[in-house]
Amino acid sequence: MLLNKEQKKAIAHTEGPLLVLAGAGSGKTRVVTERIIHLLEQGIFPSKILGVTFTNKAAEEMATRIREKTSSRVLISTFHSLGARILRESIHHLGLPNSFTIYDEEDSNKLLKSILKSFNLPEKKGMVKGVKELISDSKNNLLSPDEVDTSPLTPAVNVTFQEIYRLYQMRLKESQAVDFDDLLLLPVTLFRTHPEVLAYYQERWQYLHVDEYQDTNQAQYELVKLLAGERKNLFVVGDPDQSIYSWRGATIRNILHFEKDFPGAETIRLEQNYRSALNILNAANALISYNEGRLEKNLWSDIEDEQPVELIQVQSERDEAETVAKAILDLKSRGHSFSEMAVFYRTNFQSRSFEDLFRFMGIPYAIYGGLSFYQRMEIKDVLAFLRMVHSSYDLIAFERTINLPKRGLGPKFLEKLKEGSFQEEMGIFDYAKALIAKEPLEHPLKLTAKQREGLEKYVTLIDDLRRLAGSSTPRDLIIDLVEKTHYFDLLKEDPETFNDRKSNVLELASVAAEWEEQVETPTLEEFLSDLTLKSAEKEDIDEEKVLLMTLHNSKGLEFETVFLVGLEEDLLPHVNCKDSIDQIEEERRLTYVGMTRAKKRLYLTTSRFRYMWGTLRSLTPSRFLSEIPLDGG
Repeated sequence: MLLNKEQKKAIAHTEGPLLVLAGAGSGKTRVVTERIIHLLEQGIFPSKILGVTFTNKAAEEMATRIREKTSSRVLISTFHSLGARILRESIHHLGLPNSFTIYDEEDSNKLLKSILKSFNLPEKKGMVKGVKELISDSKNNLLSPDEVDTSPLTPAVNVTFQEIYRLYQMRLKESQAVDFDDLLLLPVTLFRTHPEVLAYYQERWQYLHVDEYQDTNQAQYELVKLLAGERKNLFVVGDPDQSIYSWRGATIRNILHFEKDFPGAETIRLEQNYRSALNILNAANALISYNEGRLEKNLWSDIEDEQPVELIQVQSERDEAETVAKAILDLKSRGHSFSEMAVFYRTNFQSRSFEDLFRFMGIPYAIYGGLSFYQRMEIKDVLAFLRMVHSSYDLIAFERTINLPKRGLGPKFLEKLKEGSFQEEMGIFDYAKALIAKEPLEHPLKLTAKQREGLEKYVTLIDDLRRLAGSSTPRDLIIDLVEKTHYFDLLKEDPETFNDRKSNVLELASVAAEWEEQVETPTLEEFLSDLTLKSAEKEDIDEEKVLLMTLHNSKGLEFETVFLVGLEEDLLPHVNCKDSIDQIEEERRLTYVGMTRAKKRLYLTTSRFRYMWGTLRSLTPSRFLSEIPLDGG
């Protein structure tokens, strides 16, 4: 596909700040990639160029395309991977070792749960999640424990969020670990407190590229601004009309105020859409024009219309599911693939009626955004063992593996073991090892014969694996680990899932083998880092299935046929967003994103009645329907 005039103009821009205002389906990722290729052709060294995006998949695709066209290796990274890279090289300036562990969400929640327990807080449903979200919000807004709210956590307890946040950070440091949000917070902290380190990275990466700029939060914005420095060679691509992640910290002001934040910046609009038929774009353009918080643009397409955008009005969610199912089967009978069809909804509970009907009518489907490979129990178990091989301080990995298999070391004993390691200022594994060896300690823990036997077996196992790790690749270490821990025997305790889980563990070894072929120096530390960063992403689903997903999960995807269902007040826009103009505008952007995923056919549905929150409710069509011009249906 030839580049259009606006794309060529953006690619040719080499110095100073530039905002590429790229509408849905306008080829924005290609523009970023081609601009980097253009810089290389101008003689810029690959090591001076940096590209940042939001998913590993997008980063890998861009890097591969650049490598195929130029034979050059340019660093294209996610924000979190970039933060991890910076910290691996320079975190020692902040008093942590470069071999730190990265805690994923489950690890962080376990640590936080133990902290809440130490404050004798009641174990209320959702408390761990709620406090973790507060900590995450604080870090994404670059707030330290000393800068956050000091009021009591709840009226019933006297513990403040500040105390919990401070202890959480202390426990992370004692475990020589960071969480995902630290991968953004700590590089900014490092750059603000050590200008000589910042100067090094500014010199290293002189040409910055940021994809999906409308999705950046405060920490990401500050990181980019610091790296851009005085040169301000910053090339950002994004679309405020597709800013739908405020609930996870994204700040639309970052893109709306780009020209103000970077004086002298130019803006280039990409308005030709290469994905959707013109009637779909006209409907989407009309809808989004009702938003005030946007930068003006108007998408157009030369793709011929296949059929009008169709509004389907039904009586109930059962009727809605039946109508959609019949339309899917009709399209299938006319030669269209199930995998080119998708159903989008605002909230997860809406999938139930479609799942019931699709199973009954024999329509293969999948929920997009389900449990990923790296979140499965057996994968997390094996990775936890690898983490113990790597670090003596990894408290969460220690707790996960100490009783695999069961060694009679109960929760009370483990709490005492943790407390002793904190008092001795030792890694928990080193403390356990010292106890077994009867080394002199200021805070020894008296062991029963059974506890000593269990702890000794575990220490011996990890020491054996560490010796093997010295001469093994990650792939070989996984095979040895499974054998020495008799892990497959543990999986046999559930015969129904044994074969699947065993296959998953063996697949992890294959993942390690493939990874080793792609890196120059395949170390265990880098393997664990890469997998932890990838574990937060959703898997692709390549099978012949209709995909069901929330509108938020639809971002970045495209389908021949889209069914956007549940266009009613209280659902879309959602009931929790109706009291705020800003939130209504985000709900409108969310609808716009869903509409612009459709390439040829777009169906909108609205129901008069629906079961919601346990009762049958009479509903009003969404206000957005009155803003969308319909040509039929």
